[in-house]
Amino acid sequence: MKKINWIKMGLKGIKICFIVGVICLLNSTRSELLSVRTENFNFNVNLGMTANAKKNEEKVVPEEPVQEYKSYSGDLTGYAADCPLCNGTLACKTSYNVYKNRVVTYKDNQYGNVRIVASSKQLPCGSIIRFNLKSISKNPVYAIVLDRGVLGRDIDLLMPTENDARKSVGRHKITYDVLREGW
Repeated sequence: MKKINWIKMGLKGIKICFIVGVICLLNSTRSELLSVRTENFNFNVNLGMTANAKKNEEKVVPEEPVQEYKSYSGDLTGYAADCPLCNGTLACKTSYNVYKNRVVTYKDNQYGNVRIVASSKQLPCGSIIRFNLKSISKNPVYAIVLDRGVLGRDIDLLMPTENDARKSVGRHKITYDVLREGW
């Protein structure tokens, strides 16, 4: 019979146990790494979804940002281009003759068709204002400053005839908002 070397067999057993232990340890570490990667992946996906949600929420914001407008009070009166000494030329837009063209509105690029008003130089030419006057319209009136000739914060609304200016507008105390200052 062969002599069995118990020491060598014991060392081989220890080596095998060590190798099996290392393999088990590596597998458990690898699964932890996979778990961390999965968690990171889910975290990134969640971040992406959150970012997309915020991006979609931003699309809901109206085109014109909400802002506070300057409000002023003054007298509103009417005037017309058919007065005896009037020639229909506007101080801020001399090429736009309201008497020859028989118009009381102006087509603005941003606000569309707006009424024409005269104001003092406190409001720059091209300023857009909004006011309410039931004798003219149920809806708010949008107007552009294209003429001069009044003082302070008063506004003079261009009407088709002097008779319309007296009957429809007369003189009213109003409060108006300045939506745009100048062109």
